Amino acid sequence: MNQSAECLEPTSADLRPNFNCSTKVDAAGSISALAICVSVLLCLLTLATLLSNSFVIATIYRTRKLHTPANILIASLALTDLLVSILVMPISIVYTVSGTWNLGQVVCDIWLSSDITCCTASILHLCVIALDRYWAITDAVEYSIKRTPERAAGMIVTVWVISICISIPPLFWRQAKAGQLMHCMVNTDQIFYTIYSTFGAFYIPTLLLIALYGRIYVEARSRILKQSPKKAGKRLTTAHLVTDSPGSASISSVNSRANEAPSETGSPAYFNHVKVKVSDALLERKRISAARERKATKTLGIILGAFIVCWLPFFIITLVLPICKEACWFHHVIFDVFNWLGYLNSLINPIIYTMSNEDFKHAFQKLFRFR
Repeated sequence: MNQSAECLEPTSADLRPNFNCSTKVDAAGSISALAICVSVLLCLLTLATLLSNSFVIATIYRTRKLHTPANILIASLALTDLLVSILVMPISIVYTVSGTWNLGQVVCDIWLSSDITCCTASILHLCVIALDRYWAITDAVEYSIKRTPERAAGMIVTVWVISICISIPPLFWRQAKAGQLMHCMVNTDQIFYTIYSTFGAFYIPTLLLIALYGRIYVEARSRILKQSPKKAGKRLTTAHLVTDSPGSASISSVNSRANEAPSETGSPAYFNHVKVKVSDALLERKRISAARERKATKTLGIILGAFIVCWLPFFIITLVLPICKEACWFHHVIFDVFNWLGYLNSLINPIIYTMSNEDFKHAFQKLFRFR
């Protein structure tokens, strides 16, 4: 999401930073080795983002087992990140490496709108996925009835409406400067819009994600504790008559002293034995369920951690710079790194959301083998 300040050299009168202007072309116009390395690295990142999200979409489309409302949200997230890799990242590579804008006013407006819309939609998709999981865990019985493809489609439409509402306002006050357009940027003089866009696209969704995943984590932990045995040696059993057979693990339910007690006539008393077999299958299912809950809690931490690491630096600078203005200055490389760190989240999303799911893993394997 590129909401950069204007790229100017700091002077005594204007100390605004070079946000998205990594000029790596020397005076003679030749491209340096550093520019080539950066270009290759960013191209590989863009290609990896495109392929990973494409595979997620293709896997869900081809695998009938994955046609669920929850996976519809994941497919929509993958489609959004795919749009980032197609509409935003390639042009951003050119702009980052050259340091100047040479594509004209129309392309600039389209690129900025696509950047803000797609990146905001990607972030908001994480919120609706977390909200879907929260309802599925805390209100499983009732929400299972409401959890329909139509409901998922409504959540997706809401995400895109909010994203468009955040990206449209700059178009109303965006005007081409006299002469050649050198830099493509959002006008950061509009402080109200900066606060509106950063809070709507990041800070409020982040607080929502923390609250939802916190509740999900607490619920998952409570399930793990309920499934863990509270007393040593306490096991669930099923009692039924069985015959002695080689290899059968069974114990007698009759007290051993009763077998040894003599009858009134002096002869030992014999009783029918009821064999008790421990239900190992039930215990195994509970163990697997607890392991899945632990894995789910770890996945939630990875999701939230990756999201914050990728987007927090960018949105902090985006919010702080228009407020402090001349008092703040950062090297342009820092802004480029933070900007692409946000784009990196579009590559991380499909990896986290699919590799933690066994059904996705098997579907991926079948897709790679062209089955």
